[in-house]
Amino acid sequence: MTDDLGLFTDPDAHHDERPRPARGKAAVAARRAKVRRKRTILWVVVALVLGIGGVGAYYGYQELRGIGSFEDYEGAGETDVVIEVKDGDPVTAIATTLKEQGVTASSRAFTEAGKTDDRVTSIQPGFYLMKTKMSGTAAVARMIDPKTKITPLEVKGGNVLHDITGGDGKVTKGILSLLSEASCVELDGVKKCVTPEELRTAADTADPAALGIPDWALADAANVEKDRRLEGLIAPGLYQLKPGATAVELLKSVITTSATRLQSYGIPSGSKETGFRPYQILVMASLVEKEGIGKDFGKVARVVTSRLAIGQKLELDSTVNYKLDKPNITTSDADREAAGPYNTYVKPGLTPTPIGSPSREAIAAAIKPEPGKWLFFVKCQKDGTSCFNETLDEHEKAVDKARAEGVF
Repeated sequence: MTDDLGLFTDPDAHHDERPRPARGKAAVAARRAKVRRKRTILWVVVALVLGIGGVGAYYGYQELRGIGSFEDYEGAGETDVVIEVKDGDPVTAIATTLKEQGVTASSRAFTEAGKTDDRVTSIQPGFYLMKTKMSGTAAVARMIDPKTKITPLEVKGGNVLHDITGGDGKVTKGILSLLSEASCVELDGVKKCVTPEELRTAADTADPAALGIPDWALADAANVEKDRRLEGLIAPGLYQLKPGATAVELLKSVITTSATRLQSYGIPSGSKETGFRPYQILVMASLVEKEGIGKDFGKVARVVTSRLAIGQKLELDSTVNYKLDKPNITTSDADREAAGPYNTYVKPGLTPTPIGSPSREAIAAAIKPEPGKWLFFVKCQKDGTSCFNETLDEHEKAVDKARAEGVF
């Protein structure tokens, strides 16, 4: 270490052998006085540094004393409250939400209690029915209990908005009825739901922007029957619903989430090279979903696009039954002869709206159909597999064979 100031050096000590000029006593005394002044300044600086450090250490110690303590309630809680875990929320974010909603007294009450249970790190996005003023331990136990999570809405490929009644009288619930059921929550012993009727009214009459209908679908949705304008816009998947939301809020939540999914599936971007509008691709995908099983989607899509290209009617039973709210695969002569915008035996072109919710796979098939020259297909195996043909003669033979084998 160097001593540039000469504070720790004896002024009379010499480290070489060269002769030094003689100095008087007065000069030596002045030199020593100057060194003493420098040393005094140094020690004052050192004392100040140590003093400041000591104060900092004291306050640091005071802070450290509180590290192990945190506020916590006792017991299992008081009144019901719904909290939301968002996609990607870490445990610390969940803990903050619980504190802000009055569930726990502090964030640390939850995080400390959660250190003993690895399931805390696997809490899924969604809404959870909790209690106010819960202990951290009680909050952890409730959050990891599957019964605490409010059941989301599940939409499957091919689901339609309205209920469908089968020939045996059995009712298959539509998306609006399923949405109503999923909206229900019991808070402090009182069950609250948005009714199917409220949802139907909102779907039919609310402003399209308030419902979250995407821009690429607005014009088409405005030109169809109001009770069908949301058909196909709710893609398959799970939807987390906020309890207590109004009918319009619920529909907007579901439709905006669906729009994001559809975007990732290729609508509207994937339609650019197809020659069809995004909404038309959605319609085509819904026909594919209804008419075939997964492995045949690409071929069904090819039949649809090939017929459209030459102006040949689609002649699909699924479109006729859609308007009749029937689940049947086949149709009667009377059904096929009845006029109507969804009867593709009578009306050329696509249906005015989708006839159900198409899956990602059906959308992919509509955007990029399998190469081929098929114009006809019929279900020819009991597992749902279809036979595809280029000529009417080949098609009729496939139909006769399927009937003889009891396929339909």
